[in-house]
Amino acid sequence: MKSVTVHLPALQVVVPLIGALLSALFRRGTTAWAFALVVSWLMPAISIALLLQVLDSGPISYHLGGWAPPWGIEYRVDLLSAFVLVLVSVIGAAIMPFARRSVAHEIEGDKQPWFYTMYLLCLTGLLGITITGDAFNVFVFLEISSLSTYVLIAMGRDRRALLAAYQYLILGTIGATFYIIGVGFLYLVTGSLNIVDIAERLGPAAAAAPRPVMAALAFVAVGISLKLALFPLHVWLPGAYAHAPSVATAFLAGTATKVAIYVLIRYFYSVFGVGVSFPSLPFVEVVLALSVAAMFIASIVAVFEPNAKRMLAYSSLAQVGYITLGIAIANTAGLTGGIVHLFNHALMKTALFLALGAVFYRIGSVKLADLAGIGRHMPVTMAAFVVGGLAIIGVPGTAGFISKWYLAVGAVDRGWWPLVFVILSSSLIAVVYIGRVVEVAWFREPSPVAAAAKDPPWSMLLPLLALVAATIYFGLDTGATAGVAQKIAAYLLGGLK
Repeated sequence: MKSVTVHLPALQVVVPLIGALLSALFRRGTTAWAFALVVSWLMPAISIALLLQVLDSGPISYHLGGWAPPWGIEYRVDLLSAFVLVLVSVIGAAIMPFARRSVAHEIEGDKQPWFYTMYLLCLTGLLGITITGDAFNVFVFLEISSLSTYVLIAMGRDRRALLAAYQYLILGTIGATFYIIGVGFLYLVTGSLNIVDIAERLGPAAAAAPRPVMAALAFVAVGISLKLALFPLHVWLPGAYAHAPSVATAFLAGTATKVAIYVLIRYFYSVFGVGVSFPSLPFVEVVLALSVAAMFIASIVAVFEPNAKRMLAYSSLAQVGYITLGIAIANTAGLTGGIVHLFNHALMKTALFLALGAVFYRIGSVKLADLAGIGRHMPVTMAAFVVGGLAIIGVPGTAGFISKWYLAVGAVDRGWWPLVFVILSSSLIAVVYIGRVVEVAWFREPSPVAAAAKDPPWSMLLPLLALVAATIYFGLDTGATAGVAQKIAAYLLGGLK
């Protein structure tokens, strides 16, 4: 058993990668789904084992091929990466029971095995980005996840899915190019691609050649910001979320942007923050301004969206603003709020998109006009949506409240009192767009399509209810989320120069 435990970092990536290759050999969608389900359910077991190991004995360094870093490629698992590994793998495992009927309903039979192949490839890429300690390997895994994401989006039944996938391909390619140029500058000044080694060498390099280091920071920040859809680099996201298959939307909303935020945190705090004087880095003010803009502008746009999936897409842009706000506040409470919101938002938004996926499964539409009165005919589904919506708003007793509480405390600790008002007022806008759906679904006469609807099968309801229950549980017991996030924040801030 110990021999297997030693290789858990490699298995975290190898298992879904091999699973993707084997899934492509299947001809029946049901068989491919069953295989992807088994692979997906193995991932949380591995990631939770890694998290427990890190909590017990500190960071794990796994040397691929026996070559020690910085010469060899290193898989490095610390508290932050283990936390994100758990998040990605849990979301992947949670959506798979829902996927069987949803994918069969939205995707043609001969294409279903390819959907699960692309899903497992995307999962491989996201887990690889999180676990690798090599800057170039981040780019490799970023491309694996991105290329498979383009295919997942393009498989949507609406022809506009092809346009959304193409739009994301163009902007995603630009983002990846910016990132690799930034890594090139870092290699130029440090002579290393190992992330820990770059951080150690960056201080002397910055003193000798400050301009290439600042250029590297700019290129990496812009490249990753495109991937995480930081306002105003977000134009690919609403179309992608609105027109992708329901399962793909839920998976990407819960994982892809979160992993990109992880990379941003890793570079800001563990590379540039360690190698260069953190207060001198010209990013806090920029990220702070863009975060506030996202929280308000995206929320206001969501209020006027007639399509519920696009509404939630703009809501996601606003919630990304909360996470990056915590990164910009840059104290223990603020960074804790950002990191814990990364986890909480994944749960909340995945649940909301699954609820809409269940609605689409029954009526073939997520337009607000078609959702009129659907709460009477799909009461369990829409009740779950209401709870998820309350969590997005940040109502006490939900996970969303915990995140915003820490952000507010962080703002007060920095003396930035106006930010507390900003957090509160932007949350009130969420009341409006979530309230629109609640009013339409529960207080209007049923539309013709809604009148014939009913709750989906339990195989689709159970994952939705489990995620909704998690948003309540982690709003009451914060030890496993905010407690770990606080340790991560202290660890990151403690290493700053």
